Amino acid sequence: MNKLPDDDDTERMLDGHATRALKDPRIARVLGPGLISGASDDDPSGIGTYSQAGAAFGYQLGWTMLLTFPLMCAVQVASARLGRSTGHGIAGNLARNYPAWLLHGLVGLLLIANVINIGADLGAMADATRLLLGGPHILYVVGFALIVATLEIFISYKRYARILKWLTLALLAYVATLFLADVDWGSAARGLVMPRLVWDAAVITTIVAILGTTISPYLFFWQASEEVEDIDTNARRSPLRDHPEQGPAAIERIEIDTIVGMGLSNFIALAIMLTTAATLHQQGITDIETSAQAAEALRPVAGQFASVIFAAGIIGTGLLAVPVLAGSAAYALGESRRWTVGLDRKPKEARAFYAAIAIATIIGASINFLPINPVKALYWAAVVNGVVAVPVMCVMMVMTSRHEIMGKWVLGRGLRALGWLSTAVMGACVVAMFGTMLV
Repeated sequence: MNKLPDDDDTERMLDGHATRALKDPRIARVLGPGLISGASDDDPSGIGTYSQAGAAFGYQLGWTMLLTFPLMCAVQVASARLGRSTGHGIAGNLARNYPAWLLHGLVGLLLIANVINIGADLGAMADATRLLLGGPHILYVVGFALIVATLEIFISYKRYARILKWLTLALLAYVATLFLADVDWGSAARGLVMPRLVWDAAVITTIVAILGTTISPYLFFWQASEEVEDIDTNARRSPLRDHPEQGPAAIERIEIDTIVGMGLSNFIALAIMLTTAATLHQQGITDIETSAQAAEALRPVAGQFASVIFAAGIIGTGLLAVPVLAGSAAYALGESRRWTVGLDRKPKEARAFYAAIAIATIIGASINFLPINPVKALYWAAVVNGVVAVPVMCVMMVMTSRHEIMGKWVLGRGLRALGWLSTAVMGACVVAMFGTMLV
């Protein structure tokens, strides 16, 4: 029987043969937390934000996807390396190395952002279901919340995610639409490299939303904690700070895993943006108010089944992303309180951790009892994520540069520069957004 690659032999397999290795079905063992993070990144909030950006501004914001890809790769690699090097997630490292006020402040911000995002995603899933079946919106919200919480608590998340990845294939309909819709490829190309924008409040807020839904704080916490869980469940793996000989293979695996995951995420995001630019924007629909309007973007490829394909994409990505949102909140809270955490643990082994998952999901669902437009909620959830990401990124970049935390596996100069650039870009956009609001 052929041996499957792991940290111990990934370097040998991939060294000088990365392209060939990616074609090997055994690479499934290399792709893990980064791939799940990328798939979760195109959640209903992401679909709603990219759709709104394409509808409102046509092809003019395509360049944001070229900008975010290297930046999000750098930040996600940094978070994964933090977990793999120390054996603790972001909150766990904060608890061990920084004052309580900073730990509680950042975890509090994450919990607020995640609960809002959970509520927005559940609302969008319910709205998409109502588009197909009719019926009361709030009933679907409660149903999806119960389903997601129950499955995450009682079923292995890895098995759960493996099934749900097939539902997310519905997002490929946006890629197909690019070749069937009347795309102005010249304008699309100019939007990628030479955009012409009026820098007003609407544009800047949309850019913050795009950055927030693409470079999301819950993904930092999630990927770091999943690397820790891989250590806990794999006897052959140890924190790199204690066993540096595992480092080269582990770092290579993390980089491939993250680049592939983020690359797929950004490709789908760009496809959504260009598709809605070519369809909704050209039809004069510049402000998406309902799921039915958003589904119209898929009509060139899906015809009368546009609503079905749209709903499948929203529900599939929501069922994948909501557990990541609730799970990352529970990991952060649990690590800060030094609870027993981990999705591979039985509920009786980590009662407080799973209770946090259930409570985060319930509170998120309760947001939908407020008179909030589900599509608008997706957009503003992304804006909140963009604001919260800035302080989290600052602290994470400092931690991954400290030898006393990372050992010999501190970030290299290039990765560190790219991570700080990502933080600076996000911070500048947030400051500009608040500045335009005050004018």
